[in-house]
Amino acid sequence: MPLQMNREVFITCAVTGSGSTQDRSPHVPRSPKEIADSAIAAAKAGAAVVHCHVRDPETGAPSRKLEYYRELTDRIRDAEVDVVLNLTAGMGGDIVFGGTDNPLPVAAGTDMIGAAERVAHVAECLPEICTLDCGTMNFAEADYVMTNTPGMLQAMGRMMTDLGVKPEIEAFDTGHLWYAKQLVKDGILDSPALVQLCMGVPWGAPDDLNTFMAMVNNVPDDWTFSAFSLGRSQMPYVAAAVLAGGNVRVGLEDNLMLDKGVLATNAQLVERSVNIIENLGARVIGPEEVRKKLGLTKRAPA
Repeated sequence: MPLQMNREVFITCAVTGSGSTQDRSPHVPRSPKEIADSAIAAAKAGAAVVHCHVRDPETGAPSRKLEYYRELTDRIRDAEVDVVLNLTAGMGGDIVFGGTDNPLPVAAGTDMIGAAERVAHVAECLPEICTLDCGTMNFAEADYVMTNTPGMLQAMGRMMTDLGVKPEIEAFDTGHLWYAKQLVKDGILDSPALVQLCMGVPWGAPDDLNTFMAMVNNVPDDWTFSAFSLGRSQMPYVAAAVLAGGNVRVGLEDNLMLDKGVLATNAQLVERSVNIIENLGARVIGPEEVRKKLGLTKRAPA
């Protein structure tokens, strides 16, 4: 089929994530101030959207504390640069089983909470976008499962829609897109929807181009999608996403390296993606254009 390249591309920077990367690079931010500063630098470099998790400032471990999210969002909103705020809602669905001989009781690292608690920081901070991981899947670890049941997704999706926060559907495989379309059909999510195609995450969709195009071809024509892959595949997927008609995501959540042996900052990863996009003949759009494209309203919490 002919390429339908996207000529007006927005960049999302995934600033820190919740993976165990905090001790692998000094550039991975930990405290709300560090995460906000890195997000602001990424926005200045050309990111229209910043996707944020929070971490324990001392250990760098992933956190769900409301006060961290509130400090982070206040700092970003008070900055001199405009950016669309995207908060994760992916935490609180983690099961670590006790091993193949004795899977129960579950092991340390399990973090299972209800829908309202998983969305509490979204209700508190009212970002323009928040993520909705649209399925359950095995991750690389032997006994860890990311758990998002249909019932949980229905409950969280309704809460996000009622709050006026646009869900970014995180699709790690084609079945996740299938269920996302059902959520729209059932009136739980609004259409047109926003999708992030997550490639190369073990054990979801591999990052080969045939699988990627199968994912792209399962996104409804009137929806908006972005895509990313991990590590050394991050920048090739900037080009692939644009050529396939989508937008792009880069950042330290997914990749720590600028070049072989060279640790990156978020701003440097955004700058490199800007160069790739512009060299392809496309234009990088800013936050106001993204709000108009996606029907977002910039709000501050009451």
